[in-house]
Parts: sequence; structure tokens; C-alpha cells
Amino acid sequence: MSRKTEASTPKIDARVRRTREALGDALLTLMQKRPFETITVQQVLDRAGIGRSTFYAHYRDKNDLFLSDLEDFLGPMSTVLLRRREASNRVAPVRELFAHVAEMRQLQAALIAAGKARDFLEMGQEYFARAINQRLAELPSSRTIAAVQRTAMAYAFAGALLSLMSWWVDHDATASPEEMDDLYHQMVWFGVTARSASSVPIKPAT
Repeated sequence: MSRKTEASTPKIDARVRRTREALGDALLTLMQKRPFETITVQQVLDRAGIGRSTFYAHYRDKNDLFLSDLEDFLGPMSTVLLRRREASNRVAPVRELFAHVAEMRQLQAALIAAGKARDFLEMGQEYFARAINQRLAELPSSRTIAAVQRTAMAYAFAGALLSLMSWWVDHDATASPEEMDDLYHQMVWFGVTARSASSVPIKPAT
């Protein structure tokens, strides 16, 4: 996880962005060296070279900083295909995500040790579900699926993406990100085709 994703978050003042990046990078570096619960705000400030008043102008505490850092990563990453207006039938940037995760293996272990992996997975499912839903609505092969069905499928596909990522990391990333991208989208389009062929509708809750 890093703030240096393909596109930045919505435009903010350059100085503010640098401050946020410095604080986020400092926290993530510390998480790779010690348990999250033992990290203090002062340690983050010392590593980032940022003053305490500046920190509290942006964040409530270190947990708020951590969650903000996740959002800064997941927002751009989940919407890569939408912003590119990619012409393929991919619904999620699997190879981009997996390539990034492969570069940050030490941090993945730190997230697990800090008890923060669940935060990443839960937030990730929400972000990727929204982006996948929008992508499905744009693609000719799936845009005719009813909205409630598409939303449900997008949430399931986002969960499958993160489960596949966890499996891949646990198995030492022996397959390439491109191979995992192909596998994921085979599963996605098998599911879309099966759903489209079904005559049983999913009704919205009343």
C-alpha cells in the first residue's frame, strides 16, 4: 500500500497533500517495525518531521490516519479502469492491484500483525464493489442486468477479488498478476453469463 498510485485523490493543496503523504508513509513504515498498538502519534511525527498541531489539523488520532491512508489507496486503485475508460471487458484492476501488493509483502504481514487486515478487506470490498458495479453498468455484456442484481453481483465480485488476493499472498504469489487477472475475469464472466441465462429475478427488499 502506498500513496503513489496511478492517479492521486481529488485535487488538494500540494502542501497539504505532501503533509498527508509524509504522515501516512511514516505510519506505514513504523507498522513494519513494531505492533500498531505500541506506535504513538509522536513517533509518527518524529519520523515524518511534522508538528503536532499540523497532525491534529488533519487527523483525530493514529487510527484516523491509518483509515485515511487506506482510503487514499483504495479510492484511486478501485477506479483505475473507470478513469482510464478502458476498452477491455475487465471489471476490476486485478493485475494492477496484485502487482502493487507483491511489492508490499512486508506491509501485508504488518497489517495482519497489527490486526488491521480486516479493516483493509472490509473497506476494500466497499470501494471495489462500487467501482465494479459502475463498470458492469458500462459494459455491453452486462449493462442490461437489472440494477439490484448488478449491485449484488458487484459486491460478491469484490469479495471474490479480495479473497483471491489473500489466497495468492498466502501461496507466495507463484502465479503472475496477469494470470490472476485472467482467472478472476473468467470467474466473473462465467457468473455474469449464468445470471443472464437465469429466469429467476432478484427482487429488491421491501
